[in-house]
Amino acid sequence: MSSDRSQERTPLVDLQCEAHTYPDGTVGMHDIDFSVYPDEVIALVGGNGAGKSTLLEHLNATLVPDDGELVVNDTVITEDNKAHARKAVGFVFQDADTQLVAPTVLDDVLFGLQNYGMTGTEAERRAREALATVDASHLADRIPHYLSGGEKRLIGLAGVLVLDPSVVVLDEPLAGLDPERSQLVAERIRQIYQEGISVVLSTHDLEFAAEIANRVCVMADGNIIDSGTPQTVFYDSELLTEANLRPPIAVRVAHDVGIDSTAQPVTEADLVSLFSDYTSSSATIRAESPDNTSGD
Repeated sequence: MSSDRSQERTPLVDLQCEAHTYPDGTVGMHDIDFSVYPDEVIALVGGNGAGKSTLLEHLNATLVPDDGELVVNDTVITEDNKAHARKAVGFVFQDADTQLVAPTVLDDVLFGLQNYGMTGTEAERRAREALATVDASHLADRIPHYLSGGEKRLIGLAGVLVLDPSVVVLDEPLAGLDPERSQLVAERIRQIYQEGISVVLSTHDLEFAAEIANRVCVMADGNIIDSGTPQTVFYDSELLTEANLRPPIAVRVAHDVGIDSTAQPVTEADLVSLFSDYTSSSATIRAESPDNTSGD
């Protein structure tokens, strides 16, 4: 199985990693060949310990391969230019508190710009613009510690958007959020993708992956075992079994009711559309049948 991306396109991020070993000897990742292209939302799925977070942290040089190479926007990343990777590839951590360090929300969003030498009115303009992008302007003067989990994720997202990244990486962006906050964060992710920023995220929520991603990578035992469109991945029963994953609800319903395999619904909206089309077709057939035609 493979994704549909063109071999002629130049990746924004290209990671080759033979292995990454943690200090305690645990192999977090091995034999990785992973690229991020323009106009993509990539979802990494897999069980606990599959290597999702380890892979994500390599994309902006938070972690580095034992043996391998990271290239970001055609620049090979070394110890001397990690800042290039961290500016071009914004990272929103699962625990948002780890990256919220300033006394107010506005100060926190300004922090990244100040690290790159930008201060004054231009820095504040860009910070407020980033907050507006995630619909969080009203939080500018709030203390980050007292925000809700969803609000903290949005502020973390604003803090990376202010640096004008090519790619945004989010580690479990919906973890611990209630449905309302989850929907809010998901909407902002769709928004930044529509504005031209590629997105890579990890998630245990396959419904969310089906709704938001145009490429899904399945991980197990520190490796990407396969990838493709949501339809291709989530209708591959053997692959999901190997990764110890259960398909999204729409896929299970399609299997249970015997929907034509060529349709391959993966979201609730897909199912509703299929059933609506089926209902309309059935009504048309009944209306046109001889039994329903009036004679003279």
